[in-house]
Amino acid sequence: MINRLFSVFIILSFIMISGCSGDEAPKKVSLYKREGGVSRETDYPQQNTIWFGFDPGLGPKEEVMIYTPFLKYLEKTTGKRFRIKFTTKYEDTVENLGRGVTDFAAIGALKYVIGKDEYGIRYLVSGLNREGFPTYHTMIFTRADSNIESIKDIKGKCFAFGDRMSAQGHFIPRKMLSNAGITLDDLGKYVYTGSLTNAVKAVLNGECDAGGIRDSLAKRLASEGKIKILKVSGAYPAVLIAYNSNVDGKIVEAVKSALLSFDPMGKDRDMLFDWDRTEMPGGFTEIKEPGLEKVKALAMEYGLLKK
Repeated sequence: MINRLFSVFIILSFIMISGCSGDEAPKKVSLYKREGGVSRETDYPQQNTIWFGFDPGLGPKEEVMIYTPFLKYLEKTTGKRFRIKFTTKYEDTVENLGRGVTDFAAIGALKYVIGKDEYGIRYLVSGLNREGFPTYHTMIFTRADSNIESIKDIKGKCFAFGDRMSAQGHFIPRKMLSNAGITLDDLGKYVYTGSLTNAVKAVLNGECDAGGIRDSLAKRLASEGKIKILKVSGAYPAVLIAYNSNVDGKIVEAVKSALLSFDPMGKDRDMLFDWDRTEMPGGFTEIKEPGLEKVKALAMEYGLLKK
């Protein structure tokens, strides 16, 4: 299994690296040019191709390895042809979905709120954490050997945010700092690192004193003795799967059924690769009214959504 996936990684990495540029359109990665993998080009007509996007986070190499077997599962379950649509810009995920460049996407609740308002994208299912809840917390952290003991000690220090458009990496930790009486002007310095992984690196490398990341990543690093957690946010809606409003209803229902049947901690575990590193390690559930009010309030407070 690992050897086959490693071969996929080599092939797909070559495809992605070839001809990249900062202004290039999102990368198209085929899942079909591999032995023993998802079906070949001739198995399904082109009109059955479904494009799936997601917020960049772990890096393209890791994400190819993680999402390839997941989309293979969707393909086998729905009888449709799936391909990954990559983008290097965090904010492009929701725009691609809203404009129909992608059909489905795994996006954060903040992105969904903005995309629904601007493009009319629709909710499908919510991701579940390891405990089976469709929520997450953001945690503000520092190095394990730091003399910072509380969130108030961050005043005058350097803070590492993730991407500018990330709820868990920017707006939630920024709100947590504000609640502790610390504005951006009160920080000695702050940087936007582009991802949660980069925020961690900035702190562990000593470039910044503290940062904000999602709970699952923070707990793992804390258990390894690398960081100490200073503050935990309230619960926020987890990452969800949304879709473009023009996608055929039968396809939507087929994908929804497949996602609700997906069992990454049980029957489907052996076919996956590092799925526990995603923000939906427990699979998916349907919530008729996702708890998005807190997210909407955050979006309005920081000028991302019209009041």
